[in-house]
Amino acid sequence: MLYNPLFQNREAAGVELAQAIRTELNKQAVETGLKPIPIVYALPRGGLPVALPVARLLDCPMNIEVAKKITHPQNEELAIGAVTASGSVIWSENKVFRFKFYSREKRQASLNAAMECAVDLKAQLSSACPTVNVEGKTILLIDDGIATGMTIAVAATALRKLNPAQIWLCTPVAPQKLIPWLYKWGEKAIVLATPKSFLSVSNFYVEFPQVKTQEALEYLQQQSVKG
Repeated sequence: MLYNPLFQNREAAGVELAQAIRTELNKQAVETGLKPIPIVYALPRGGLPVALPVARLLDCPMNIEVAKKITHPQNEELAIGAVTASGSVIWSENKVFRFKFYSREKRQASLNAAMECAVDLKAQLSSACPTVNVEGKTILLIDDGIATGMTIAVAATALRKLNPAQIWLCTPVAPQKLIPWLYKWGEKAIVLATPKSFLSVSNFYVEFPQVKTQEALEYLQQQSVKG
């Protein structure tokens, strides 16, 4: 199946997303009489170049929530769940994928491997993360695209424990059929494009290189620390 790229790269998509988010924040301020106080959280590593233009436009802090897919023991391309570095976990609603073909021990091993990866990445990036108080504020949780939704959902689950006023799930592209499900995890979903046919996030970008850990650190360092 052929796809027409929608965005030149993550940074360009982030600029468009920033405008859409600012419009929604202003709209909510008019409707409620209360101006939301935003704090950007990116899913590293790919979410950071998208999130930086948002944090810059809104002049707010940018932090991270690290989440990793839990992969099927027999198929590393198949996500059966997701876990954050802090230990929040969600599993696929498809129980056939989760339980039918492998043991509880193998499932636990996959969970442990994903969490170890998440903890390691968070440790590498934590030195560049600001200390912020999100209680009563609006978290803008950003990724470069949503395919299954599990990583952004588990990240939202973890951030909900910090008692924000709202969590908005924000991304340049996600499958149309997934949008209603996203509202299970956040008060608002801001998605620039919702194609019906969806195989991989990378198909919607002209340039979609892997973001290295050092690059992720540099994105965090580019945004001023605000509390």
